Amino acid sequence: MDLSFFLFLSSGLFLGWSLGASDASNVFGTAVGTKMVKFRTAAIISSIFVILGAVFAGSGASQTLGTLGAVNTLPGAFMTALAAALTIYWMVKLSMPISTSQAIVGAIIGWNFFAGKETDIAVLGKIVSTWVVCPLLSGILAILLYQGVKAAIRHSHLHLIRQDCYTRIGLILAGAFGAYALGANNIANVMGVFVTSSPLHGVILPGGFSLSAVQVLFLIGGIAISIGVATYSHRVINTVGNGIMKMSPVMALVVVISQSLVLFLFASQSLQHFLLSHNLPALPLVPVSSSQAVIGAVMGIGIAKGGRELNWGILGRIGLSWIATPIIAALVCYISLFFLQNVFNQTVFLS
Repeated sequence: MDLSFFLFLSSGLFLGWSLGASDASNVFGTAVGTKMVKFRTAAIISSIFVILGAVFAGSGASQTLGTLGAVNTLPGAFMTALAAALTIYWMVKLSMPISTSQAIVGAIIGWNFFAGKETDIAVLGKIVSTWVVCPLLSGILAILLYQGVKAAIRHSHLHLIRQDCYTRIGLILAGAFGAYALGANNIANVMGVFVTSSPLHGVILPGGFSLSAVQVLFLIGGIAISIGVATYSHRVINTVGNGIMKMSPVMALVVVISQSLVLFLFASQSLQHFLLSHNLPALPLVPVSSSQAVIGAVMGIGIAKGGRELNWGILGRIGLSWIATPIIAALVCYISLFFLQNVFNQTVFLS
């Protein structure tokens, strides 16, 4: 295999690392912020289940992202992923839990403009609508779960020590599910632009178990995400865990469950097929942001508690970063593609 592929893939690995440093921290951000789970434990669990979700359930959301813009050369995919990764890295340096989904969508649109390709407005509208639906749905789930958990605790008469133990176990289980859902939903953001041009082949593992070429690509991306979780995600954890609103352990559990369910709903092909086969409405398979889901859940609980404990200043800064992210990523991608094509003589798109 041409070694240049791995050179071009390096930007996708950087993007995966950036996602791990930003979005993946949200899976255990509230649990670590309330000191119910140690960061090391959270990082290990997140890394394992992110990889599993990426390899075994990551194809659904990647198909939708591919229809937005099929980046058809390795140099073009390299710069598209790099533009998104640089945008995320700058925001993470500012401790802002931004949306990786918005960054890669902005970068793909930048590639479309440079290549003269038409952006599918219907697909773009479907993706953009999830930027509103995702935090809203997460907030609604958080309110319902918070009220339900409060009622259950009130009627159970559990001793505080036992309640604390159950909450800690619940945070670990919910975090593992959330990490799996994150890998399934967001691996498309990391490796989706490389699917069309990847030269990788499927492999057969010991025991006769096989991975397709796309699964091998997603495995590499999942490993990059896990490294980001372990090495840099503590920065954003501090913002999500306690910066927006002081969280109790029970509130942290509700936030983790809410965001995990939302990510799973937007990633599960089997759930979508089940709903459609029974003539029921189903959510689109779209990569959504765990940051948006977590912040929506935190806001939902804050609103349920009267809204007085929310840090509206931080929320305002986060909202502005969500607006700026796709615009910055598109501009960075467009300008970078110009230099890659005209200075380094690389073919960044095929007509």
